[in-house]
Amino acid sequence: MKPDITRRIFKIKEKNDFLDITLEIFKYQADNNPVYNLYLKKLGSRYRVPENHTEIPFLPAGFFRNHMILTGDKPAEIIFESSGTTGTSGSCHYVADLTLYEKSFFSAFTLFYGDPADYIIYALLPSYTERENSSLVYMVRHLIKATGSTLSGFYRDDYKKLQENISRGRDKGKKMLMIGVSYALLDFAEACNPDLSGIIVMETGGMKGRREEIIRPELHSMLKEKFNLETIHSEYGMTELLSQAYSLGEGIFRCPPWMKILIRDPQDPLSIITEAGRSGGINIIDLANINSCSFIATDDLGKVHEDGSFEVLGRLDNSDIRGCNLLIE
Repeated sequence: MKPDITRRIFKIKEKNDFLDITLEIFKYQADNNPVYNLYLKKLGSRYRVPENHTEIPFLPAGFFRNHMILTGDKPAEIIFESSGTTGTSGSCHYVADLTLYEKSFFSAFTLFYGDPADYIIYALLPSYTERENSSLVYMVRHLIKATGSTLSGFYRDDYKKLQENISRGRDKGKKMLMIGVSYALLDFAEACNPDLSGIIVMETGGMKGRREEIIRPELHSMLKEKFNLETIHSEYGMTELLSQAYSLGEGIFRCPPWMKILIRDPQDPLSIITEAGRSGGINIIDLANINSCSFIATDDLGKVHEDGSFEVLGRLDNSDIRGCNLLIE
């Protein structure tokens, strides 16, 4: 791998730059990632060397549950872990270079929201802070530190202190952002019914078994009413990735330039749907994930719009997920 590739990833501006780097990283990972290399070989006649990003085979995210996905010889600095869904084990992401992750999430946050030093960040992520090695907690902890504010922090269920520091934050004249997992935001909203007008509220999705799952529009409607807000922001990321997409409202997500969403046919996991607006399985190209795998087939259902923005519609059912994994059984 050329030593300047990481610098080029975060300087992508043109479509051709993205395509060139994508094919370069694919070749590198196909040759130097043992699990991905075996996966490509197991595809047999269905695999051919891609000439375009839509022809690249995407590794099912489920592989992160029982394989060490690493490209190259550099050992992992940290292993990020997910909690897993009911009846499944969690994923493990072996990260060989934490500076790449930090570069990715700081660059993406700055792109969508500006300098974190201009903010006070309040975090409600109890299900994540309860376990070690959460990539989301790692990111938020570093963003909180970058704010330089003693009011920024993780609040769990200390709603009294949280409300006090929100009032103090208003007096500081800084921007304020509250990021939380869906059920924790609802718990805070129902317990306190606080007026958060003027504050950015960002949900990270998921009830984590604490509440019944609901669709995003219903969640946003409840939070807007309880918090006295006109819109709710969202973050879309995964343990298996090093990049995040953000929605500034209405559940419409956009990616940073080094990340791209493709939609695969639920009936044929190797076929990409090129027509905008059709729903299917979400595939993600994350070029920052150069030391792992940059081409992940997720278990999420979504659709991409003409301008490249996308929506997450829910989870694929078990038969759709199994359709990906049967390829190497």
